[in-house]
Amino acid sequence: MLYLRDDFKEKWKGKDPFEEIEKIDGEVFRSVKARKTFRFDMDGKSYFCKIHRGIGWYEILKDLSQFKMPILGAKNEWEALNRLKELGIDTMTPVAYAVKGINPAKQYSFIVTEDLINTESLEDYCMGWDENPPSYKLKEAFIKRLAWVSKTLHENGINHRDYYICHFLLDISNGKDNIDLDNFTASLIDLHRAQIRSKIPMRWVIKDLAGLYFSAMDLGLNKNDIYKFMKIYSGTSLKECLKNINFWKQIEKRAIKLYIKDMGKEPIKIFKMRKPQAML
Repeated sequence: MLYLRDDFKEKWKGKDPFEEIEKIDGEVFRSVKARKTFRFDMDGKSYFCKIHRGIGWYEILKDLSQFKMPILGAKNEWEALNRLKELGIDTMTPVAYAVKGINPAKQYSFIVTEDLINTESLEDYCMGWDENPPSYKLKEAFIKRLAWVSKTLHENGINHRDYYICHFLLDISNGKDNIDLDNFTASLIDLHRAQIRSKIPMRWVIKDLAGLYFSAMDLGLNKNDIYKFMKIYSGTSLKECLKNINFWKQIEKRAIKLYIKDMGKEPIKIFKMRKPQAML
């Protein structure tokens, strides 16, 4: 499989893309035996590349023995990026993708995407909200967008597996204080572990939503914020949504567990998931 956008096709005309990608020098963000991630410039534009060199049979069998789907190369990210584009979800733009080799343990692949310049992760952008709350409209816009993206992903058989607010990059080209709340861009990144199927097993849905909740626990969310997300994600009224209270309790329980594991303490503010008294 080989895909090259026209500019890369012209740049590498008559050349082996696998040799060309190895020649590129750039800023390395991750380099392990099986994978390398780096940023590079070409013809005045910035790109990110992930090279996968095969994880070996030991890692494949280990993942399978733990009922995990092994990540064999760049295919996951390539398919996920294209599917998100089809669904209208902001994400990275792929410009090159290639894979060679039949042996899954030794398969070589790479993917190149446009660099999302002038962006900031939602984690960094929202830092300090607990002590200095944003405007109601700003927080509402972000909650609605994250709920819609989560709903769209899961309804279309996609789970991210590393679903945290740090993996949403907000476009701040016009300045951090000039976000167009009716038309802003928050791109979902790091999709190399994403899974696509006809229906997501419930444990993976819970994992995604718990990760998102855990990563937002220090942002000063209140019960109305949580309920707003739940209603949009469920596509129902709050009363109908809370009929499935055990589902949301599982998400909350896992999110708290993640917080304790990561922070070494319980979150200061925990919204205890329960039915409002008026609905009992």
